[in-house]
Amino acid sequence: MANSFVSKTFTALADLYPNMANLKIIGIVIGKTDVRGFPDRKNAGSERYTFSFTIRDSPAHFVNAASWGSEGYIRSLSDSFRIGECVIIENPLIQRKELEREEKFSPATPGSCKLLLSENHSTVKVCSSCEVDTKLLALIYLPIKESRDYYSLGDIVANGHSLDGRIINVLAAVKSVGEPKYFTTSDRRKGQRCEVKLYDETESSFTMICWDNESILVAQSWMPRETVIFASDVRINFDKFRNCMTATVISKTIITTNPDTPEANILLNFIRENKETNPLDGEIDNYLKESINLNAIVDVYTVEQLKVKALKNEGRADPFYGILYAHISTLNIDGATTTVVRHRCSGCGYIMKEAAGTCITCNRDSLEFKSVFLSFHLLIDVTDHTGTLHSCSLTGGVAEETLGCTFFLSHRARGGLRISVLSCKLADPIEASRNLTRRGNT
Repeated sequence: MANSFVSKTFTALADLYPNMANLKIIGIVIGKTDVRGFPDRKNAGSERYTFSFTIRDSPAHFVNAASWGSEGYIRSLSDSFRIGECVIIENPLIQRKELEREEKFSPATPGSCKLLLSENHSTVKVCSSCEVDTKLLALIYLPIKESRDYYSLGDIVANGHSLDGRIINVLAAVKSVGEPKYFTTSDRRKGQRCEVKLYDETESSFTMICWDNESILVAQSWMPRETVIFASDVRINFDKFRNCMTATVISKTIITTNPDTPEANILLNFIRENKETNPLDGEIDNYLKESINLNAIVDVYTVEQLKVKALKNEGRADPFYGILYAHISTLNIDGATTTVVRHRCSGCGYIMKEAAGTCITCNRDSLEFKSVFLSFHLLIDVTDHTGTLHSCSLTGGVAEETLGCTFFLSHRARGGLRISVLSCKLADPIEASRNLTRRGNT
């Protein structure tokens, strides 16, 4: 056997060759695509469905597997396992892969074969972790590319347009994970989108976009400012709307969460050492808007209740969220212009101290200076029948669809309570009255 991780019961991926029969293969799933439907050329008006995944049984060997069939079979098979689980595949068809065509859309694999799963002959079974060699489970932490073969985020920004359309590897820390946004395409297919903010020692914020449900599921498990990822084969593009470079997860991409490599450990130490460092005010507000689903905020508070809750949470940096029915009691728009309007970098959103300045983050080691734009930065007081919250941050373009306040502790804010207004609109009088009456005796 070429693979010491695999017992004699199973065939190692390194030993595969075309047309082998009666095989039993074990491996850990390191990548997976969404189920997709295509018009069936043999049966007009009907569709065939497919999805693919990548399994690994050793540091050097991993292979792509695909299955085609009816919608019911394909969706059931896809739903039966996730990335990070070990599976046993019985009776797959071993085929020689068409290198140029297939690796354009699938992860590049070291061998010459691929697996094809048949509805009538093949089976896939998920193994419990206690049934699997720990060395096999550990493979989920090994990137499929050389650990030093990656671009830093600063390199990507510095190279700018020269990387537009390129497929590269990225090692970065997770800064925030946005809420998935769902939509329907013009041909009535459902889609989804999720933005992940990354950072490293060279760049404070960089956007990676996930379009498929599988990568979004993985991303939702990442802990901001605690997780490092190695993303193999992501596509880099220049986003004209944002005027910056972005990364996109594609069907070729394999993402390794918290990789066990020297380079990843160095980055992990960096984010742990800097975890307690408070980001700039503007960056906090942007982070909250991107990472919080405003529609999910349902708890209603009075000012007094917020202050009590803040005291109970003293010493904790995690935020809590709520709705506040109140009026703006102080709105100082007559102050100095420098306190009402801030200059921000178009690349990362950082607040800059003066209009003529340059962003030390985006423009470091780069001759291409980012443009500067103006942004409102107001401190307001909000008051209800129980008290007043001072110095609440009201910045940027505040949405008017919903009312939501996000609160979290900050030693720099008055009383240790820092408030950011994420959305503000006129309250329905009846709704406000009902909520205020219910809390009138608190």
